[in-house]
Amino acid sequence: MKSQISVLKNSLSGDLLDGKFDNGRYSTDASIYQIMPEAVILPKNIEDIKKTIQFSQEYNIPILPRGGGTSQNGQTINRAIVLDNSKYLNKIIEVDAINQTCLVEPGVVLDELNRFLKPYGLWFPVDVSTSSRATIGGMAGNNSAGGRSIRYGIMRDNVISIDTLLSDASEAHFGLSKDNISGLQSLFPKLMAIAEKNKNEIKTRFPKVLRRVGGYNLDALLNDTLASRPCSIGTESDVNLSHLIVGSEGTLAYSTGIKLKLSPLPPPKVMALCHFSSFYDAMDAAQHIVELNPIAVELIDNTMISLARSIPLFSKTIKDFVKGNPDAILVVEFAEDEWKENFKKLNNLQDLLKGIEKNKHDNIVILEDTHSQNRISEMRKSGLNIMMSMKSDAKPVSFVEDCAVPLSNLADYTQGLNDIFEKYETSGTWYAHASVGCLHVRPILNMKNNNDVIKMRAIAEEAFELVKKFDGSHSGEHGDGISRSEFNPIMFGEKLTNAFREVKSLMDPYGIFNPGKIVDAPKMDDRHLFRFSPGYTASDFKTELDWSTWSGSSNGFQGAVEMCNNNGACRKLQGGVMCPSFRITGEEKDSTRGRANSLRLAMSGQLGPNAMTSPEMLETMKLCVSCKACKRECPTSVDMSAMKLEVMALNAKQNKLSIHEKLIAFYLIMHQSPHS
Repeated sequence: MKSQISVLKNSLSGDLLDGKFDNGRYSTDASIYQIMPEAVILPKNIEDIKKTIQFSQEYNIPILPRGGGTSQNGQTINRAIVLDNSKYLNKIIEVDAINQTCLVEPGVVLDELNRFLKPYGLWFPVDVSTSSRATIGGMAGNNSAGGRSIRYGIMRDNVISIDTLLSDASEAHFGLSKDNISGLQSLFPKLMAIAEKNKNEIKTRFPKVLRRVGGYNLDALLNDTLASRPCSIGTESDVNLSHLIVGSEGTLAYSTGIKLKLSPLPPPKVMALCHFSSFYDAMDAAQHIVELNPIAVELIDNTMISLARSIPLFSKTIKDFVKGNPDAILVVEFAEDEWKENFKKLNNLQDLLKGIEKNKHDNIVILEDTHSQNRISEMRKSGLNIMMSMKSDAKPVSFVEDCAVPLSNLADYTQGLNDIFEKYETSGTWYAHASVGCLHVRPILNMKNNNDVIKMRAIAEEAFELVKKFDGSHSGEHGDGISRSEFNPIMFGEKLTNAFREVKSLMDPYGIFNPGKIVDAPKMDDRHLFRFSPGYTASDFKTELDWSTWSGSSNGFQGAVEMCNNNGACRKLQGGVMCPSFRITGEEKDSTRGRANSLRLAMSGQLGPNAMTSPEMLETMKLCVSCKACKRECPTSVDMSAMKLEVMALNAKQNKLSIHEKLIAFYLIMHQSPHS
């Protein structure tokens, strides 16, 4: 296969990477899983993608589009050729300020798009917590949502059309069916027939919640769906075919251009931090707070507050704005056109919360200035990373983390889930979108421990039954991937599962687009797909620094390296300092995440013998400027500067230093010598 890959490489305008270190850096995302790809391509144009699809067809090798690599359920890893859109395919093609739309390439990062749109008085309002590195293509593939979805809807409610390449490399346009079905003349009636045949099942089995992103969006092929969605794009008689592609996780087609619906920038907002002495009361209050028409109601639980106190980036935020030790805080935002209306809403909120007689923490901290609000928002957006800052092998694990239920059932659902956690002798961490009944909850488990893996499956099975009981969705934001695809037959039933298979077979007859996701998935607890697979161990060596705060081999160096959870905060392009080398090159190997993954894989023997002191490892560390920005700005405090020192020291012990390195190392001694 190496020779065939070389032929493909020579035909591309972009970059093809197929070394062990390169593949290793793309073998993980922000999930618990790891699968080595066949190769990695950084396409420069659509022609590169077409050639890769044709190659994939000929040699029966799957392909996988990828953006920021921040998926929490394994959507963006596979035994495939990975195409990373983020380096080159990141252009904003056009902005129509009058009609409030824009057309972008899939690799555009959300924060960069909104920075570009700000002078127009517009923004793209699907404000995901990973906005500093999440790409529009990845958000569309995942059907992402943000903290303000109660007002703006989710990704499918803000996508107008998608230009794609199909599995035969032909071009096709997915949009309003009455306008343009270019390239879909034969597929369109067949897709519509599948939806019509399963119309009753769709209406019966699809959960009636805003946050439903599991399975394929077959409801998008029914004529009355658009009118029922928030911020609807089209009328009651319209069908928007692009909404079938949204949420399909790269399994149906390859998105090359995405047309988005924009919104006017919101007016200045006020923020209220509502303190609760009881988590249950906070969850029960959410349904009543929503009646005041806020733009967001976000949860911060006591675990997140406690962990944030110990993180330099957030400790002062907690000190300044959190009063006492509440069990939960609901962050409520109002943004009315007239400023005085915000304070009317605040008065109503205060009256509402006074009615909760048992609430001993009835503090409401009101924030009017943007700077203070941003401090709270940044902490909330870093919720996952804060939770993952636990230094033990047991950490919050994503697999039931974004189930969504109707608000009227939220308090009882959370209580039921806590009961399940208690049954399996663990606890959960909670935060995120109380306004839409979609809380991010992660039980604390050790994925290196087989007993905890067994617990994970048991918790998943019981949690999804609980979700069904409360008329909810088993995925409200983060998609199916490996964690949840297996459970689609249970959640949607046999008929709809077969309909999903029909759509997949019709759209991807060659089976090359990200197989094993949404349909025909592997078991979620197959440990051979885990980052910490059976038999995982790390080599031991004498370190120069003290790493004993962490666990594992090499005096805790292993545990420090494994603190990287792959959430990709080091891939941000503006704000702060981390990571300067990535900002220049745009390549994964030059990010803190890329370096940490290379270290973990090398220490565990997955990159071959002597990988820790190999030329590839030295190249990986080469552009790290030891600025220590990662130590402060990475919420899990991965200190790559110190880790680079260990690599260089180990290399000095095992390999000869170059003349250049000797000159630098001994310069002061030579300079101070009386014979110099």
